Amino acid sequence: MRKLRLGMVGGGQGAFIGGVHRIAARLDGRWDLVAGALSSDPERARASAAELGLPPDRSYGDFAEMARAEAARADGIDAVAIVTPNHMHAAPAVAFLDAGIHVICDKPLAATRADAEAIAAAVARSGRQFILTHNYTAYPLMRQAREMIAQGELGEIRVVQVEYAQDWLTEETSNKQADWRTDPARSGAGGCVGDIGTHAFNLACFVTGLEPEALLADLGTFVPGRRVDDNVQVLLRFRGGARGMLWASQVAVGNENALRLRVYGSKGGLEWAQETPNAMSFTRFGAPRQTLTRGGAGATPAGQTLLRVPPGHPEGYLEGFATLYAEAADLIGGLADGTPPAGTQLPGIGDGLAGMRFIGACIDSSRANGVWTDL
Repeated sequence: MRKLRLGMVGGGQGAFIGGVHRIAARLDGRWDLVAGALSSDPERARASAAELGLPPDRSYGDFAEMARAEAARADGIDAVAIVTPNHMHAAPAVAFLDAGIHVICDKPLAATRADAEAIAAAVARSGRQFILTHNYTAYPLMRQAREMIAQGELGEIRVVQVEYAQDWLTEETSNKQADWRTDPARSGAGGCVGDIGTHAFNLACFVTGLEPEALLADLGTFVPGRRVDDNVQVLLRFRGGARGMLWASQVAVGNENALRLRVYGSKGGLEWAQETPNAMSFTRFGAPRQTLTRGGAGATPAGQTLLRVPPGHPEGYLEGFATLYAEAADLIGGLADGTPPAGTQLPGIGDGLAGMRFIGACIDSSRANGVWTDL
């Protein structure tokens, strides 16, 4: 299968997540970055493209020009990665989908419900793939946990606890990443709840396979003058009777990227922490606690997904993104060749819309002083 051609919108000089996407796309040798509209500033866009070795004629001044030009080329891009702030997801996504180009987009889906619906409509009318990079779903042990739960090893799921704690916004800061994430015009009305709360929510639903029905949320802002939430506490009700708790915070001093998931059923329980991603605790009721390791003894077929190094060597954040890019290559390349994979676990437009419903319901519930709100 040939390497696929990737374009990028955003991710120029001074950006963070664009570099992550580029590393991930290269890791398995499935993609070549060949084009970009890397900044809304033309000079920065040109300089960024030169640093990355992009040909001048494929460094574009804006995404609309890029979509038109790449769609017209015989060697045009197979997919575009959108790595802009949230408010700039919808317009590029719609432009490329309408041009017949597949889209890989950073999360959350959009800044507003209207933008999210516009993307969903473009996906439906274009027939092209839309992939949302919830990278934690691609960690091998999270794929294994999902498989174990689906096979009934935990029994009937009763309790789900998920949290994502950071401390980098404990004080007001002027760095570029903080600037747009705390600006509701660019991040959307949700701050912490949209930035990392959606990761926690998505992971809990992905691993358990449960469908959330309603939530009760308390969103707080602790830093004076901040216009979006920086701490989120949520109770969840799932279809079938399971109950959940979600906490996300960007003012939890002493935490860097402490995403943790705990799932308890009638037969057993699982516990996992992102900062030690290659080990997961599994306990059957009445039996000693076991430690399952990535690719080690007891690994399920799903837990063997794209293991790039031997057990005992760490894999994590970048490799999670890389797995999504490799699976996207399987899907997009397979569709082009008439041999699409039989199934995919890639997060897509449905996950993006679910995340937007979660953000909106949290905001609505909290503004109503913490009332149960349907999802």
